[in-house]
Amino acid sequence: MTDDATETDETSDDTDGTVLALRALGIGDLLTAVPALRALRKSFPHKRIVLAAPEHLRPLADLVEAVDLLHPTAGVGGLDWHGAAPDLAVNLHGEGPRSAFDLLGTDPDELITHRHPALPGVAGPRWRPELHEIDRWCRLLEQRGLSADPTDLLLAPPPRPTPHAGTVVVHPGAREAANRWPADRFAHVARELQDDGQEITITGSHGEIALARSVATAAGIAPWRVMAGRTDLEELAAIVASARLVVCGDTGVAHLATAFGTPSVVLFGPMPPTLWGPPPWRRRHRALWAGRRGDPHGDKPDPGLLELEWEDVLERARDTLSIAERRLR
Repeated sequence: MTDDATETDETSDDTDGTVLALRALGIGDLLTAVPALRALRKSFPHKRIVLAAPEHLRPLADLVEAVDLLHPTAGVGGLDWHGAAPDLAVNLHGEGPRSAFDLLGTDPDELITHRHPALPGVAGPRWRPELHEIDRWCRLLEQRGLSADPTDLLLAPPPRPTPHAGTVVVHPGAREAANRWPADRFAHVARELQDDGQEITITGSHGEIALARSVATAAGIAPWRVMAGRTDLEELAAIVASARLVVCGDTGVAHLATAFGTPSVVLFGPMPPTLWGPPPWRRRHRALWAGRRGDPHGDKPDPGLLELEWEDVLERARDTLSIAERRLR
């Protein structure tokens, strides 16, 4: 994939038109759209596939191997398109209508999107909130007659090496407070796994440095094993791809583990794993959920998430490691 999608780039090669897909969200959002993006690549082998997504996701877009160009787009309302009108625009962003309006602004020959009352002249399937996010986008394309395989979601590891290969990754942070399992519980799990002889790496964003350090201190983990705020997305992906196990909440790192086939234990709440969790056929991933929903935008950890005790998470982590080790023998 080349760098910026400019007006010159979009019209200067020998491809037979452009397919523009909008998915201007986060890590997990992009990874759940991988089967749909690959379906577009297979359906339109001679067209240029342009992904409108945030610039920081470029390393992952490169690994998808279905995208020709990344058009940097910060979010809804940020689609600054100056190229020729796309032959096809695909709304993988959401229910709309704002995302659909963004794509209509590019004057595409055809738009694939969910229908919405604010767009009475635009056809499409109804939004089904009960669908898993991977299935949602595959079904959207299938409504147009495009074949999509929801199991086609694995990525090759990043080419970038990491000195933290073969560790257990503990990722205590999450964008929403409702998804954050308490730091002291992550610390208990990390300490016990370290006592088992596992090497621990604690990851996180720049804004999660204090959280990651607090987990390391409580668990007796060396400060140099705290990588929060010290990795870009490519290095984080390399760490996860080479890890023995990932323990985290319902966040982007969980989707990285699924994409790279890294064994994982993922703690869910307030949303169930049937919507955003690892697909059930990916048996090396364990999704823990108390069985009740809550407010995904709450300002404190979801009550259902708090029902998950650290002893149970530790037991599942040990079991998952044991199964992975047996497969390597």
